[in-house]
Amino acid sequence: MPTVLVSAVALIDRDGRVLLAQRPAGKRMAGLWEFPGGKIETGETPEAALIRELGEELGIDTAESCLAPLTFASHSYDDFHLLMLVYVCRKW
Repeated sequence: MPTVLVSAVALIDRDGRVLLAQRPAGKRMAGLWEFPGGKIETGETPEAALIRELGEELGIDTAESCLAPLTFASHSYDDFHLLMLVYVCRKW
């Protein structure tokens, strides 16, 4: 079973609000809410993947120094194993 590495980030603003994204129709688990992020490409660090994904998905520009490790999630699906590294970011 292949392992899929992803990174995600809890973007928290000055008022303590957390940005979540709703999964689009047509994707696995459509309609559910998630932290922004995505797959870590070969040769890419989790932090670099987040910086790239935030720019691509949300137009957010942040720096690696603004990302702090928070936790991780590990889950086996029928056809792959997901390993998600979760960060927190309070400055962008």
